[in-house]
Amino acid sequence: MFRIILRLVLAAFVSSVSAYFVATAPQLNDQWANGQTRLVAWTKGVNDGVTSFDIEMSRLSADGLTLVAKNVPSLSSSQKSINILLQDVPPGDDYYLLFINSTCGVLYATSPPFAVLPAGASSTNGSTATNPKASTVTVSGAPNPTQTFAMEFAPVTSGALRQRWDVVAALGCILAWTLLW
Repeated sequence: MFRIILRLVLAAFVSSVSAYFVATAPQLNDQWANGQTRLVAWTKGVNDGVTSFDIEMSRLSADGLTLVAKNVPSLSSSQKSINILLQDVPPGDDYYLLFINSTCGVLYATSPPFAVLPAGASSTNGSTATNPKASTVTVSGAPNPTQTFAMEFAPVTSGALRQRWDVVAALGCILAWTLLW
């Protein structure tokens, strides 16, 4: 009985950590062409303790990750978007973005699936608008989790807060894993 109650409390805690984090771009069935810059945008809760996060790109039909951006600032005063320029990314209609704390694997949100088209192809779905004030990350080649992040942002001003949050999240992951087994 105690384990069940503890699991419920832990599940409520974990779900409240990322209770409001939504990827607003790309949208479902957007098409991104190689050689074009596209907007990645999000909305998130203000007092959720998430001061920065990482963005990774993956496919449903192929193994591997593309590490896009690390330590993306997410404080209330930060930009809520970045631009991504694709170069030589394999075409496919099953890409999605992960908004994640890669230190301990806490997933905050995923984007809806979108397509990547060959260079020179005409996109029929999705906005081509970008944010001129946001950083542009160039993503090249096939998924490769052994490559470093395409861009690494400087740690946020409250870096100590993120480090403490990473420790708390890691301990929560270990505790949850221990209790579930």
